[in-house]
Amino acid sequence: MTFIRVWRFITLMLASFSLSSSMTHLLELPQRMKFDQQLWVRVTVIENVYRLFGSVGAAFEITAILTAIVLGFLVRKRGSTFYWTLGGVILLVLAFVSWIIFVAPMNAEFAKWLTNPVPVNWTRYRDQWEYAHAVNTFIKILGLSLLVISVLVETPKNRAIHSVQE
Repeated sequence: MTFIRVWRFITLMLASFSLSSSMTHLLELPQRMKFDQQLWVRVTVIENVYRLFGSVGAAFEITAILTAIVLGFLVRKRGSTFYWTLGGVILLVLAFVSWIIFVAPMNAEFAKWLTNPVPVNWTRYRDQWEYAHAVNTFIKILGLSLLVISVLVETPKNRAIHSVQE
């Protein structure tokens, strides 16, 4: 197996791990939006059920972006493969920037709720946090999809046809 194939595998795995934690947020969204203030704040802020998302999840996200950038460099002379890879890189970076702009400030606000009263307009913060995670999930789905397509466009057609005939 070539170095680029191994690097692609690592990149795709890290991007999928990053997406998996985002998918958790998306799949929980409908039910969590029904939580009353006490339950939502307890689960999200006080019990901090997403604690590992900030450490392990962040490691997956950052390393997925970094390996994807390196992959883009490695395939820079491979025509459409490069452009699909570049699209995937851009979307992974966009998801991270979106998280910084829309989710991180909410996390900082929630930290204040541990020692201060929850604001009356708490749903504004909840909504931004929940919906920003959902948007990030869709951005990551598209980013991972473009990275997968970058591999598929380079798969030799005759090899694929031969495999189907066996």
